[in-house]
Amino acid sequence: MLLADAQLTTNEVLRTFQRDAAGLWLGAAISTVGIMAAALCVIRRRADGLLTSLAAFAILYGLRLWLEDSLVVAALPAGELVRRLRDAINPAIPIPGFLYFQIAGLLPRRSRAFTYTLVSAFLGLTVATLAVGRVPILHTINNALVTAALILVLIRSLLVKSASWDIAILRRGMLLFVVLALWDNTGAPYWRLPELELYGLTFFLGCMGYVAARRTLERDERLGELHSELEVARRIQLSLLPPEFPKARAFEVAACYVPMTSVAGDFYDFLDMGSEQTGLLIADVSGHGVPAALIASMVKLAASSQRAHAESPAKLLAGMNAALCGNTQGQYVTAAYVHLDADKHELHYAAAGHPAMLLLRNGNVIEVEENGLLLAVVESARYTERTVALEAGDRLMLYTDGLPEARNQQGKLFGEAALQEAMRVTAELPPEQAANRIVREIQNWSTAQDDDLTLLICDFKGLATRPLAPATADQGA
Repeated sequence: MLLADAQLTTNEVLRTFQRDAAGLWLGAAISTVGIMAAALCVIRRRADGLLTSLAAFAILYGLRLWLEDSLVVAALPAGELVRRLRDAINPAIPIPGFLYFQIAGLLPRRSRAFTYTLVSAFLGLTVATLAVGRVPILHTINNALVTAALILVLIRSLLVKSASWDIAILRRGMLLFVVLALWDNTGAPYWRLPELELYGLTFFLGCMGYVAARRTLERDERLGELHSELEVARRIQLSLLPPEFPKARAFEVAACYVPMTSVAGDFYDFLDMGSEQTGLLIADVSGHGVPAALIASMVKLAASSQRAHAESPAKLLAGMNAALCGNTQGQYVTAAYVHLDADKHELHYAAAGHPAMLLLRNGNVIEVEENGLLLAVVESARYTERTVALEAGDRLMLYTDGLPEARNQQGKLFGEAALQEAMRVTAELPPEQAANRIVREIQNWSTAQDDDLTLLICDFKGLATRPLAPATADQGA
């Protein structure tokens, strides 16, 4: 007798499995598609709306098919919480589905309010099911809302004027799914025909996967082309910067340039005037990326056009300002320029809204500041310059505001005082090593680089045969 009962139980299990085999197989296949879509988002390290919504929809629907199987239900632990979680999947499935429709363009852009209303309604049904369990009225509302929403989405999608092949594929998949779903809810039970909604949904899911995969590949291809173009732009911009400071008997100069993105708005240049005179220019364009980089290339042209005024910082900045005005599309430029004369043992300095130049002498850091209006704001702007005596062993530092304005995890700025201290600490290092160490210290300070970092350091070695110039003098231009 016991053997007969065991044999009967085995036969029932086999019959149940044979009856539900299609649902189990498709549930596993659909869930696998969802897991692969989610894994692709993780691998690409980029949240893609189509892939994310497709993954959530497929995983939830595949899980629902498995949880509807009597063998799976029997294997689950008994308990009210398990039953509520199982029942709540049904109203949760449409949420990523309708989000997918909106992102894919199956619905007009102006219908976002309609989409979010539907999503909110299904989210409310999901929460209500979790709270009170499977109540017949909630199940009825969910089925009616899904049916009405699908019909409405299908009608609205047909009204979308689009020649897109993606939209055509999605329309056909949805049309088949809606027809079979309506047939199951109306004709199939009456005529005792097999349910076809599952196969319609599988076909529609395939259409959704095709569109998501094609658009993802197309987007990645465009991003690849964009990255290639940015790499070319980066190389072009680097070619605009001087490769190294020309060999000079009286000066040793080093630069450190770390753009925030592939291209940057920071710029520097050396105006070579022989072994005993030189000019150092640094500039910072407002904004970041390609627009700022384009303006930075204009700054180089403007500076090159003013080489005749290389010995007069005030005139050079005034000429650059006139050349840039009206050509920067509302973006402004800060700049600083210093002319160094080893023969006279003096420097001439002027700036346009730029951070003050730092002078390190005998262990003390002195701010050298002579600021005028930003470049590219007022064409008639005039600038004044400051003259400072140079002594052998002096170190000068020009920099952009990305250095003192770097922030740590607490949002605290690196600050001018810390920058001056870093200059003092690295006083014994050669200019190139000192510049690299200061920038590295700032990078260690900040959690993420949110601005371009550019730094120029110049050591004045002096000319022993020349007398020192007067201590200071001021002049205007």
